[in-house]
Amino acid sequence: MMNTKLNILLTSTLLAGLSCNLYSAESSPKEMLEDALSAAPPTLKDKVTVLDWEKNVLQKGDSRYTCFPTPPQLEGKAPMCMDEAWMEWADAWMNKKPFQAKTIGISYMLAGDQGASNIDPYAEGETEENQWVKEGPHLMIITPDQSLLDSLPVDPNNGGPYVMWKDTPYVHIMIPVGER
Repeated sequence: MMNTKLNILLTSTLLAGLSCNLYSAESSPKEMLEDALSAAPPTLKDKVTVLDWEKNVLQKGDSRYTCFPTPPQLEGKAPMCMDEAWMEWADAWMNKKPFQAKTIGISYMLAGDQGASNIDPYAEGETEENQWVKEGPHLMIITPDQSLLDSLPVDPNNGGPYVMWKDTPYVHIMIPVGER
C-alpha cells in the first residue's frame, strides 16, 4: 500500500508540471523531513507519516495523512500531505482513469507550489491558453457531490477558493490560505 502511495504521489506531482526544488537527491533525512512537514498544518506535524522518495519512513505517524518532501527532480518546493481519498484521486489522475470521490478528501500544500494549469490536468508548463497558477500555501478538497462545486468560481484570481480542473474527473476545490 505504501509503495503504491509513493508511486502515485511522485508521478502525480511530476505530471502537475510543478517546476520547483530546493532539495536534491543528496538531501539529508532531516532536510527531507522538514520539507515534507512544511506542507502540513501545525496540528498534524507530529501525527503524520512522512516518507522520502526511497520509500524510507522519516517519521511514523498515527493520523490518516502521509506527507512527502518535494521530489528531488523538481526545482523549488512542492511538498504534499494527502489523505486516503486524495491518494485514490492521485492514482486515477496518474493513470488517466475515471474518478469519483467516495468521501470528502483533504490535501495540504502549505508550502505552496510553483504552478499548474487551472484548466488542463495534464499541462506540463505555462501557455497563453492554460491559465497557469503559481499558488502559495493552500488546501485542496475533493467531494463526492460535484453539484456543490457549482456555487464556487473557477477564477483563481478571485481572492478566495476556486474550482480547479472543472469538467474533468479530477475537479477539486483550491483554498488559498496565504500569499502567492
